[in-house]
Amino acid sequence: MPDSLLTALLECETRVWEALVAGDAAADAAALAEGFLGVYPDGFSGKAAHIAQLAAGPTVTRYRLDQARVLALTGDLAMLVYRAEYLRVGHEAAEVMYVSSLWRRRGAGWENLFSQDTPAGQGVP
Repeated sequence: MPDSLLTALLECETRVWEALVAGDAAADAAALAEGFLGVYPDGFSGKAAHIAQLAAGPTVTRYRLDQARVLALTGDLAMLVYRAEYLRVGHEAAEVMYVSSLWRRRGAGWENLFSQDTPAGQGVP
């Protein structure tokens, strides 16, 4: 189960990243739960703010996800964690962060409840 769960959640997470590359607010909205909470270096974000970042179009030029792991919490909840290397639109240097992403099974699919991004290279205080 863990391998198939990891594959399923990576597919879900990839859809979010693809929405950022395409500037596809509808695809982003479809992946996020109504009560979605994001925790980022610049603060908190709900579903509406996450979607609003795409109002002017794509925010990411390219990305690569690796080092993925999954923690099955219950039959309907799982935490996907991974490393992301990505290039923001208008930037020249790629950035790296570690992501924790909580997914809940809903019907035949999954919805993203929570995501936290931790920039790489910043030690624990």
